[in-house]
Amino acid sequence: MAVYKIFPEKDTFILSQYPAQNTGRDEILDISNYNGININSSAAGDLPAVTRALIQFKSTDISNIINNTISGSAFQSNLKLYLANAENAPLNYTLESYPISGTWDMGTGRVNDNPKTKDGCSWGWKGESGSRAWTSNGGDWYTNKSSASQDFTYVSDKDISMDVTNIIQEWNSGSVVNDGFIVKHSASIEFSSSYVQTQYFSMDTHTIYPPEVEFKWDDSSHATPLPLVTSSDVVVSFTNLKSEFEDSGIYNFRVKARDKYPTRTFQTSSVYLNAKALPTSSYWGLKDAKTDEMVVDFDTSYTKISADSGSNYFTVYMDGLEPERYYQLMIKTIIGDETLVIEDKGNYFKIIR
Repeated sequence: MAVYKIFPEKDTFILSQYPAQNTGRDEILDISNYNGININSSAAGDLPAVTRALIQFKSTDISNIINNTISGSAFQSNLKLYLANAENAPLNYTLESYPISGTWDMGTGRVNDNPKTKDGCSWGWKGESGSRAWTSNGGDWYTNKSSASQDFTYVSDKDISMDVTNIIQEWNSGSVVNDGFIVKHSASIEFSSSYVQTQYFSMDTHTIYPPEVEFKWDDSSHATPLPLVTSSDVVVSFTNLKSEFEDSGIYNFRVKARDKYPTRTFQTSSVYLNAKALPTSSYWGLKDAKTDEMVVDFDTSYTKISADSGSNYFTVYMDGLEPERYYQLMIKTIIGDETLVIEDKGNYFKIIR
C-alpha cells in the first residue's frame, strides 16, 4: 500500500549531430532519431542525428528509501518519464535503459542556444567540451550489469514506466556506482534511416511532470474484528482529512465505511454509527485536482487499503509529492461482483513547503 517518489538531481540529453553541445537546462529530454529528416539534406554535418537522455537520482535518496522506509525486502522501482511530444512513432518500438559508467556534468545549455553551450556533458564529453571524453561517443554504460527496457505498441500509453528495480538494487548494494541512467532507443531504430521523435519533460519543466523513480511495496495489514461491508450500498468517508500538509513526513488517512441503509437493531446509539471495514480488495489512489491526472494509480499489489480495530487506513509519504499542488483522494473497492470508485471532489488537500 506504499508508494514513494524521488526526483532527479540532474538530467540532460546528448546529440550525435552536435557532439560538443550541452542541453542540461532544457525543459525537454529528447530520445529520438532524426536521420530520416536529414537524409536528403545537402547541409554538411547533418548525419548522424541521434539523441539520448541521461538522468541521475541521488544515492542518498535511494539508500534512505530502501534501508529506512521500505518495510521488508520486496519492492518495485520504476523509472517514469512523461511524454511531451511524439512524431512518427512506429507501431512497435523499444526504449532501453542502462546504468551509466562514469561521472558527468549536467551543464547549463539549452538545445536552441546560439552559440551552442558547451559547459557540460555532450555526445563526445563527460564534462565541458574537451574535458573527459566518453570512451565511446554517445555515453558509456555497463553491458555486463542489469539493464531495463520497455516495449511500446500502437495502443499502449507512451509515457515511460520502466521497471529498473535490478539497477536500483545494484546501486544500493554498491556493486555498481550510481552515475545515473542512460535512456535510448533500441539499435533497430538508432542510426537507421528512419525518423522517430519521442520527447519527455525534464526536471526543468514548468509542468507537474518531471522525471521520477517511483518505489512501491506492500506493507498492508488487514487484521480487524470489524464486520466487512457486503453491499455496494455503502458510505465511505475520511475521518481525519486536513486541508494542507507540509512536504515532509508520513500521514495515515483514516477511512470510515458504513452501510448506507443499515439494518435496524435494538441499541442505544444510532445504527448509522456502526462501523464496518472495506474488503481486502480495496485500493487508494491520488489524482492531481487541477489536471485530473492520476499521480498514484490504483494498484492491486501496492496500494492496498489496510484495516485495524478502528477503521480502514492507508499511508501517504508527503515528501514524494510535488509541493504547491492540490491532490484528490480516491478509493476503489470490489464488493462481490461490483467495482465502486469513490471520487468525492471534496476529498482533496494541498502540499505546502
